[in-house]
Amino acid sequence: MGKIRTRLIGNEEIEEKQKKEQKLRSQEKKLEKKSSFAKASADKEEKKVTKKQQDVIPAKAGNQDNGSPIKSGMTATTSKEKKSKKSILAKQRGRGKKYQEAKKLTDPKKQYELKDAVELLKKISFAKFDESIELHLNVLKDNMKGEVELPHTSGKTLRVAIVDDKILEQIEKGVLDFDMLIAHPSFMPKIARFARVLGPRGLMPNPKNGTLTAKPEETAKKFQAGALRWKSEPKAPLIHQMIGKKSHEPKAIVENATAFIASVGTKNISSAYIKSTMSPGLRLNLENIVQ
Repeated sequence: MGKIRTRLIGNEEIEEKQKKEQKLRSQEKKLEKKSSFAKASADKEEKKVTKKQQDVIPAKAGNQDNGSPIKSGMTATTSKEKKSKKSILAKQRGRGKKYQEAKKLTDPKKQYELKDAVELLKKISFAKFDESIELHLNVLKDNMKGEVELPHTSGKTLRVAIVDDKILEQIEKGVLDFDMLIAHPSFMPKIARFARVLGPRGLMPNPKNGTLTAKPEETAKKFQAGALRWKSEPKAPLIHQMIGKKSHEPKAIVENATAFIASVGTKNISSAYIKSTMSPGLRLNLENIVQ
């Protein structure tokens, strides 16, 4: 049995005194608990530190159990330390030698004419594969979007599918063998159940991007011919767009770039850069591209 404490009732002065004593005892118990908890935490932390110190043990001179000789004074490194060293070395290496050589042929302070920039990209390209030619635009507005039909192919094959019963069967099986899905409004009740699959991939037909239309065949031909929809990054006023391949004629790349920049509008662009997949970027002079 625990301790039984008696309290005198009826005498207010004695009652008040007993209440104060009980309050003091309660505070003392709380302090004791806090003290014991702090001590336990300190002991636990000390054990952790001791364990970490044991993970790195100075090796003695001579051979280890596996027969590999280790000099006196060396320490066994953990896998985390090795990964850390590798990441530091990777950062120190930076860009490759070929990239550095290509960069020396460019002037970061210069604004290149579009034609000159395309010709220079051809010269400084060092990759063995057919690199993509890309435009990178810093724009003045958020949530920009639009549509443009490039005069020449961008080099990217766009797989366009029109919703029918066969396509619905493929989607149900998890086969999404297309880059763009176009649907007639009459199919929306059937395709709505796949919204969770198509939505996150940007494949859900939508009237805003022109993929939900009363004329799906005509729309499919338009996009297959080179029409594309563009939009700025959701969290930054930037637009990135592939406009051709390194193997394309310079004239075709220039005309595609001109058409795309005209679609965005020079008044909406603060700066524009053109580059290939592996090359440094070249800043463009926007004044003479589109009036």
